[in-house]
Amino acid sequence: MERMKMYWLAVCLMLACAEASKILVVFPLPSRSHGNLGDGVVKHLLNAGHEVTYISPFPYKNAPPTLRTIDVSKNFDIMPMDIMSIKTIMDSRISLDSMGFMLYMMVEMMRHTIQTEGVNKLLNDPKEEFDLVIAEWMFTDVPAGFASVFDCPLIWLSSVEVHWMILQLVDQPTNPAYTVDIMSAYTPPLNFWQRANELWNQVKIKFLNFVWLDGVQERAFNELIHPIILKRGRKPPTFDESRYNASLLLSNAYISTAASIALPQNHKFIGGYHIDEEVKPMSAELKKIMDNAKHGVVYFSMGSNLKSKDMPEELKKSLLQMFGTLKQTVLWKFEDKMENLPSNVHILDWAPQQAILSHPNLAVFVTHGGLLSTTESVHFGVPIIGIPVFADQFLNVVKAVNKGFAQRVDLSYSMADKLKEAIIEVTSNKRYAEKAKELSLIHHDRPVKPGVEMVHWVNHVIKTRGAPHLRSPALHVPFYQKMYLDLAAVLVILFLAGRVLLRKICAAVCSKKKSGSQKKNN
Repeated sequence: MERMKMYWLAVCLMLACAEASKILVVFPLPSRSHGNLGDGVVKHLLNAGHEVTYISPFPYKNAPPTLRTIDVSKNFDIMPMDIMSIKTIMDSRISLDSMGFMLYMMVEMMRHTIQTEGVNKLLNDPKEEFDLVIAEWMFTDVPAGFASVFDCPLIWLSSVEVHWMILQLVDQPTNPAYTVDIMSAYTPPLNFWQRANELWNQVKIKFLNFVWLDGVQERAFNELIHPIILKRGRKPPTFDESRYNASLLLSNAYISTAASIALPQNHKFIGGYHIDEEVKPMSAELKKIMDNAKHGVVYFSMGSNLKSKDMPEELKKSLLQMFGTLKQTVLWKFEDKMENLPSNVHILDWAPQQAILSHPNLAVFVTHGGLLSTTESVHFGVPIIGIPVFADQFLNVVKAVNKGFAQRVDLSYSMADKLKEAIIEVTSNKRYAEKAKELSLIHHDRPVKPGVEMVHWVNHVIKTRGAPHLRSPALHVPFYQKMYLDLAAVLVILFLAGRVLLRKICAAVCSKKKSGSQKKNN
């Protein structure tokens, strides 16, 4: 209680001392997990006394007076998340590993967002001004146009662990010899073939951007952003000037699970900022179930986008039968009714995940391996069993396994037996829980909490008018200079010139000797 009083006292002091700024937060992706991250940003900014305009497909209900929400829920029309059902993915009826398709869809989503009535009205109103734009980067650079319209600093927020594609917007891509793509299933150290694959992936995506996608993005930027800036009486920046003008990069990760790599000064870890300071209490019924679980609790959730109810019938039946053989109590986030439940299995249409993870009787969390779920597991010191399905989930689970607090089970029609083996292993072997607690200690051992860290750097960017002192000089160095291609060219020219000169000297010497020998013979 005393700690809570001190926290709110600090918040009140911050509100009293801080100057309120007008901030535009752009999180248009129609995904609940991404919405949670956007909500976390908004929550901390509001607590710091700022005025926030929030572009989101999940508008606030009963918003406070300092928050204005702009509803872009029509983005569900072009990116219906229900097409990514577990059964559809298992039957390979949708391909989620096509980078070209994903990149193009994200550009189209941003085009649709900007053309939405509320957003279009905001952008075209000459009276609208902002001190800062915070935009989620999700495989497209077009959101940088918001900061260009309002002529204010830009902060990118990466919803996944920072990777080469977004780092190149503020510094330079990482070396694929010891870092991996966000969609990769590898973790360093990499063997020969893995290094070759990571290099090929980076070259392939860069080539795809060069010959196609950059043109798609630039056309969208020129068609949608340029006219608005012209109406405001300013010369529009080029697309490159806009997207490489970010002041800061915030990443939803922390060193407890992130890769230890060299990062620029304008990158900041804020992983865990979305987690509530005080966990909201669970229902009395759920609390009773967890309190009375003598052998511990197994919590099974496939996240907010993937729904267990969409699993194939035979998989649902086999999992239910398997859960019934466990000695632990099982909480299954299942979005529909289910009959003939074993006595130890309880169905939750909606699960208060943070409250469940914080309960001392929780033994293991069976998860799809999304970064939010993985971060929350580390925050509360809970071991996991990962069942990755798409995107960064594979990388998150592989890293968790390598860190020692997780087991991996592949999604399949026959995974029930393997999942049971993993549950028995994790709940009976203390090393998983001990490692989870160790990583939780690292996660919490910070100078300040992640939300406070985020607000500090947001204020710093505003106060220093874009924090130019943090920006990397790498952005202003051409590729040929970074790779010393000019030096290589000079050395090649010198080598060739030297070779020609040497040949001429040798020819002259030989000619002189030959001439001398002829004179002697005469």
